[in-house]
Amino acid sequence: MGTAALKPWQPLADRMRPTTIGEFLGQPQLLAPGKPLFEAIARRQLHSMILWGPPGTGKTTLARLLAAACDAEFIPLSAVQAGIKDIREAVARARQVAAAGHPTVLFLDEVHRFNKAQQDSFLPHVEDGTLTFIGATTENPSFEIVGALLSRARVYVLKALDTDALRELLQRALHDRERGLGDSPLDIEPAALELLAQAADGDARRALGQLDLAAGLAAAALPHGASAVPCITLAMAGEVASGGRRRFDKGGEQFYDQISALHKAVRGSDPDAALYWYARMIDGGCDPHYLARRVLRMASEDIGLADPRALTLALEAWQAYERLGSPEGDLALAQAVVYMAVAAKSNAVYAAYAAAQADVERYGSLEVPLALRNAPTRLMKELGYGSGYRYAHDEPEAFAAGERYLPEGLPERRYYEPVPRGLEIRIGEALARLRERNRAAARQRDEQLKGDDKTK
Repeated sequence: MGTAALKPWQPLADRMRPTTIGEFLGQPQLLAPGKPLFEAIARRQLHSMILWGPPGTGKTTLARLLAAACDAEFIPLSAVQAGIKDIREAVARARQVAAAGHPTVLFLDEVHRFNKAQQDSFLPHVEDGTLTFIGATTENPSFEIVGALLSRARVYVLKALDTDALRELLQRALHDRERGLGDSPLDIEPAALELLAQAADGDARRALGQLDLAAGLAAAALPHGASAVPCITLAMAGEVASGGRRRFDKGGEQFYDQISALHKAVRGSDPDAALYWYARMIDGGCDPHYLARRVLRMASEDIGLADPRALTLALEAWQAYERLGSPEGDLALAQAVVYMAVAAKSNAVYAAYAAAQADVERYGSLEVPLALRNAPTRLMKELGYGSGYRYAHDEPEAFAAGERYLPEGLPERRYYEPVPRGLEIRIGEALARLRERNRAAARQRDEQLKGDDKTK
């Protein structure tokens, strides 16, 4: 009887954990001959590192393989449960091991969950070589790991396993009589194998977990006492693979990467890519209200006055979602996403606002010109508030040519420059006419001043 039958409580993913680099699947960017991590393991060179990648890509296994290759004591901790006390105990153990002539690898899973003080507690012991630190994280180390620790540890990026690697992993588990699904034969339909590999979404742990469940269904489907070989069918694979979510960590880097991709696809006028990323985020469990807010932002930032209807449609889609909820309301947001992608684009208002903000910061609290101030009291009128103000509606075409509305001390500015797309074509033409009238009024004023000077 195989080892798997002796330990039915042990997860299949743990039983199938690689014991040598030769068994390790995926990560050729790290483990191909000549790559730094491969050579470090082959040459038994310990160094502190951060292993960053999605779940089920082999971070813990790599740490174990490196420790085993270097004949090092392996102390695994989880940042979810461990604290400073555990670190001190690990350091004390490392000193005992060092006295016996062996190195120590302290492996901390989910290192991003440690706060700054906890992460800093490693530094002296990493610095003096008491232990080699290996951290594993699914979060971007740039944001989650303190700089001092990052400077002492090399970051290795692991990627989700591709379908070929997962397919091979599942085949190994099917045929490995010692560590796999037991010493009894088990068949699988090719389509079922393909479905399990794809449904795992790059996660080896998920792939093996689904295979284990499917094997149970296959065994249960045989009549009692039957001698036929159990077979995992496509229907069985579909049953265990249903309901899975694609990788998506609310508030984590994958979250921000995907919303960035959605926004850039809309900005790039690609409705198909925009719909894909929207669907990915909905599938991952993103709050649709957050997506509605971002779509509203796109309408202002990337479309603006090139198509003012975009802002209205984004608001209406949000309201439709609030009334319908999911899944019906998801379609209203999808409609808005597609509209944003195909609408004429302009960031003229966005750029103009940013430029105005920069001037506010640069020039400080400039006074409002007296002519532009309201004068509700006699004293304010006596002080000149509102004096000389030209009421635009009393002017030809409701435009007071030559008037200046910016404060004194601020140079003439053109924050808003319409783009030659969508409605902003007409806005640009109208502004050009008005600005030309301003220039004409300025020329006339200059000529009048020159005439007055000659008369004097």
